[in-house]
Amino acid sequence: MLDTLPEKAAEISEYAIIVNPEDNVAVVKAETHAGLVVELPSGETISVRDAVPPGHRFATTAIPKGEFVRQYGQPIGTSLGILEGEWVNHDNMTDDVPVVRNLPEDLHTPAPEYFPADKVATFQGFRRADGRVGTRNFVLIVPTSMCASHEATQISMMSEFLHYSREKFPNVDGVVAIPHNKGCGCQDGSTLDVMMRTLSNYADHPNVGGVILMDLGCEKTNLTFVEKYLTRRESPILKPVYKIGIQDVGGTQSAIELGLKYVAEMLPEVNKCEREEFPVSELVLGVKCGSSDGFSGISANPALGYCSDLLVKSGGTVLLTEVPEFCGAEHILANRAKDSETGRRIYAMVDWYKEYASKFGAVLNQNPSTGNKAGGLLNITIKSLGAIVKAGTTRIEDCIEYAEVPKSKGINLMQGPGYDQESTPGLVASGATVVVFTTGNGTTIGNAITPVIKLASNNRVFERMSQDIDISAGDIIVGTESIPEVGSRLFEHVRLTASGEIQAKAEILKHREFQFWAEQTVSL
Repeated sequence: MLDTLPEKAAEISEYAIIVNPEDNVAVVKAETHAGLVVELPSGETISVRDAVPPGHRFATTAIPKGEFVRQYGQPIGTSLGILEGEWVNHDNMTDDVPVVRNLPEDLHTPAPEYFPADKVATFQGFRRADGRVGTRNFVLIVPTSMCASHEATQISMMSEFLHYSREKFPNVDGVVAIPHNKGCGCQDGSTLDVMMRTLSNYADHPNVGGVILMDLGCEKTNLTFVEKYLTRRESPILKPVYKIGIQDVGGTQSAIELGLKYVAEMLPEVNKCEREEFPVSELVLGVKCGSSDGFSGISANPALGYCSDLLVKSGGTVLLTEVPEFCGAEHILANRAKDSETGRRIYAMVDWYKEYASKFGAVLNQNPSTGNKAGGLLNITIKSLGAIVKAGTTRIEDCIEYAEVPKSKGINLMQGPGYDQESTPGLVASGATVVVFTTGNGTTIGNAITPVIKLASNNRVFERMSQDIDISAGDIIVGTESIPEVGSRLFEHVRLTASGEIQAKAEILKHREFQFWAEQTVSL
């Protein structure tokens, strides 16, 4: 009887990706089987010991107990004794990693090499009276509390049915509301400040052409309070603004009827604003991730980072948030800061969030969700190292509070949670005129006034959720496209979406989610 022949070695690229030459693990892209023999880039062969699912890792060499497991060229855990070819998981690895906060006192990261003005791409946008440029032109209904949210929603829905159509008002993108569950029953101080900043920045957003502010009348956050807040702003809201007090006009039905009348009056005025050509330096790009998997940090996020670099080098602005997902990678961001003071502020953002989370009995290493872990994101360090690359490679210009408008172009880090329903609206309140949202397992969230483009990390989820996801970075995993190729393709998709030539899938499906993060204090 013949002996069983050993399995022929396959190139590792057929089954897995070694992200960085310094790594001692490979991320699986096509499920392995016990006994699979793969050839490493060095020419050596190893036998994979387990059926390792996509997004997870196997060791490319033995990793003795106490040594670091490495991906992205960085420690992602500590070995409990891992054999060559073994599936790396919590049975043989702890989440313990060092974070060395070394920050040179004379840190000075040079500015990016900007493109010549004649090489900067353009888009078609809406110029506002204050000089900013929007990518959309909405009529917005803003309730000052939860007590006016029902009426605001009814006005927006009925207006789109009764008064608005793209044929009649071709320069208007719709009539939307931002209902929420905040206001009145809340603490004074920073909670109210964040709420007012968020609502007023939505009203003043360059994607909004006209506004109706609504209150019940007796709540703490009534129109009188809002007006006092608005008078303290550095600049007034330079667009049509109407106001409705539900108690003053006689209740729900009267308020809705008045709101419909105001919208009908406003639509022709808002429609007068037409798209014009502008350089992409006028764009503010919010970058987000949600329902990530083990491929997100290898395909979608670095492709978005390449797109971010193109925008920054064109003179544009990029906003990065989800501070819990800086944890374990904050030293990389800090050392990319323009100077040591900004680097220290990055550390302070993370430290503040850790303390904030501890008040609720939470720790940041619990951030990865069940879906994250199933997809290969075993701990916060792996997730963070893959998440921060969404903002590309250029220097960090500044740190801003949640829903605060940045003072500098380039990359700005916004304080905020990882929760999609609060972090995405925070980016928009900070001025994002377009958002790119990467996902590994699939997500559907949109925004009330800003297009949210979905970028899949893998082709499987893109094909399954093609009605919700706009573009895929999955060919990076397959090996038929490079990060620069997908990043350039994404940049063009952003440009066309910003111009209104195409709609994000979330817009088509009328995903208009809005909520904000108000349970906090100032962190910077």
